[in-house]
Amino acid sequence: MSWFQDIIDSFTAAFIEKDRYLAYFEGFKMTLLISLFAVIVGVVIGMIVAILKYTSMRKKGLWLIKLITDLYIGIIRGTPVYVQLLIIYYIILTSRDTPAILAAVICFGINSSAYVAEIIRAGIEAVDKGQTEAGRSLGLSGVTTMIFIVMPQAIKNILPALGNEFIVLIKETAIVGTITVMDVTKAAQNIGMSTYNLLPPLIITAIMYFVVVMVLTKLLAIFERRLAQSDRR
Repeated sequence: MSWFQDIIDSFTAAFIEKDRYLAYFEGFKMTLLISLFAVIVGVVIGMIVAILKYTSMRKKGLWLIKLITDLYIGIIRGTPVYVQLLIIYYIILTSRDTPAILAAVICFGINSSAYVAEIIRAGIEAVDKGQTEAGRSLGLSGVTTMIFIVMPQAIKNILPALGNEFIVLIKETAIVGTITVMDVTKAAQNIGMSTYNLLPPLIITAIMYFVVVMVLTKLLAIFERRLAQSDRR
């Protein structure tokens, strides 16, 4: 049973000794903070890109806007987020006073916006065209109809997909330690180096991610059922 005791001791050293569990929780708080602000940035930019692309697809004179939005979405979705993070932190935000967390939020926000844009565009296209025609027949402009009639219905349809995007962001932010952000993964690496045993801290980190993702997935499933019930009424 000595091997089992060794495992217990290694996890105790990685989590309990010297109050190391505080480092995990502080790191995970940073992970959630970056994910939350990144998804907000992603939704704002994604909504603008989605509306521009949706509008340009229906008006031939706006081909340049469609080209720009297609390039934006294609480039962001077609390149690794890790490379994007390095470019933003080391090349674009070169000032030493720039907080690494800001670079992380900008990077993951931009990366998320490309996916959110397609989600929102699909949500807009799912709204019955009669809603737009009804708004225009009431004398509303195209912009007003989009903002006050089409978008509220589209957002209701895409909320579950946006929830999934937030869950994906939480896992993707595990790479922010490469730009010195002290997230939970970076905290685990530091603890592993101090205990000369990297495996237990990484397993603890994986368990924390798994628990949080499963809880959020369950909450999202409950939310989707509530939406489905309200649609049937």
